[in-house]
Amino acid sequence: MRIFDPHIHMTSRTTDDYQAMFGAGVRALVEPSFWLGQPRTSPESFFDYFDALLGWEPFRAAQYGIAHHCTLALNPKEANDPRCVPVLKELPHYLAKDGVVGVGEIGYDSMTPAEDIALATQLELAADHGLPALVHTPHRDKLVGLRRTLDVVAESKLGVSAVLLDHLNETTVKEAKASGAWLGFSVYPDTKMDEHRMVAILQEYGPEQVLVNSAADWGKSDPLKTRKVAEAMLAAGFDEDDVDRVLWRNPVAFYRQSGRLALETVKPQALHEGNSVLRGGE
Repeated sequence: MRIFDPHIHMTSRTTDDYQAMFGAGVRALVEPSFWLGQPRTSPESFFDYFDALLGWEPFRAAQYGIAHHCTLALNPKEANDPRCVPVLKELPHYLAKDGVVGVGEIGYDSMTPAEDIALATQLELAADHGLPALVHTPHRDKLVGLRRTLDVVAESKLGVSAVLLDHLNETTVKEAKASGAWLGFSVYPDTKMDEHRMVAILQEYGPEQVLVNSAADWGKSDPLKTRKVAEAMLAAGFDEDDVDRVLWRNPVAFYRQSGRLALETVKPQALHEGNSVLRGGE
């Protein structure tokens, strides 16, 4: 079984997670930029973070046989902080780099005017750079947020086929599917979706243009949830081709729109206790 996790924040995870993910079948992932966990004090903190997503994390993932890509953006939560907004002026420099397969996470958190501006600006940047967009739908007032998101997408130059609407659930999937966008579902231990609800949605709406991710981050989350969804699908009667479509071919098809997806086999290098580079990163 091959798995592509299209949304996971490995910056917040240990190398043990990489090892466990490889053992579960994960061979590729996309890491979207997200909030620091505490308020940033300047836009410069984004630049070191972006550089780490383009350099350190791909190296760390490669040690465990996983191809690492990223999406970069000013995320919705930090779009409300005036200290962070200047990063938008520097973002085009980073969007031109290899390894960047999309603009994201963008979208709404609290649906503020500042988030309106950040979303519209970054959709334009995605169109200008020929990149797809990973769009975060809000955790509250989800249907209202989805509709507002789709309105902004419709006003942008970016076609809806280049948009992945993430964090969907039962209240938003019908309208999201009708929009023609790609459908993203985050599977969590206690919040968002679980594997059984995910299977029920797949049974009702089918596997076309559906991406399942773990969105594992600083909080209580599980980087193996993609594998657990695959197992739940098989137990519910889906066949291996359905699993491969949802867990591999769909994310490949979406991010391949960037023209930068590199899925050559990454061979795990020998790891030794004395490896000072990896030990220093822990």
